[in-house]
Amino acid sequence: MNDPLPTLGLAHFLTQANPLALAVLGLLLILSVASWYQILAKTWQGLRRYRRSQAFLARLRDLPEGAPTAAALAAAAPTEPFARLALTGLRARARALPAPGQSVPEAPIVRALALGIAHEGTRLESGLTLLASVAATAPFIGLFGTVGGIYQALLGLGQPGHGSLEQVAGPVGEALIMTGLGLAVAIPAVLAYNAFNRANRVLIDRLEGFAQDLLSVLVTDRRDGEAPATLADSGEARP
Repeated sequence: MNDPLPTLGLAHFLTQANPLALAVLGLLLILSVASWYQILAKTWQGLRRYRRSQAFLARLRDLPEGAPTAAALAAAAPTEPFARLALTGLRARARALPAPGQSVPEAPIVRALALGIAHEGTRLESGLTLLASVAATAPFIGLFGTVGGIYQALLGLGQPGHGSLEQVAGPVGEALIMTGLGLAVAIPAVLAYNAFNRANRVLIDRLEGFAQDLLSVLVTDRRDGEAPATLADSGEARP
């Protein structure tokens, strides 16, 4: 009567794995935990940022003639990109105020707003490098573990009395688990990276549109050559 096939599965693999396989499995586990932490953290941050942005823009629309005040901007600026950008523009305008009767210079405000948008882009990209690295390397790490497992199975084939298919089916099948684990780690990272990248592009586009509207207000909104009181006061506000 033939001997039964060895029991396959992850539990059996863990008990029979060699040090190389365990090292690969540990590395994949670390990458998975790190990537899922970034996915959950950035999802939560994105939801909070969206709610705060919507609330800030709603408050801004309710202000008289859409003029932002120092209090409204300073309260929202630490966690809200639109408020931070507005504060950047207001500070640039305050530094570039001309003599009475002269037009407000546009170039310093444009440079300040462009730099503010660049800073917001840098904030949004935080954590994406990790997700991209996990997505790119996890399949190959799993494949490395698979190659090591198959190599051990082939060594077993060369030993006397260990040449039957039943005796190598288990090690080979369990080695292939490493490829599946590598893909299981990489696929969520790829999907999350693409989703966050798209969300960031949408937000940057909205910030650029907001900056255009803000620039129009900051350059054209004048009262006898002086800045409006709310804008002038906001120029010195700190988040």
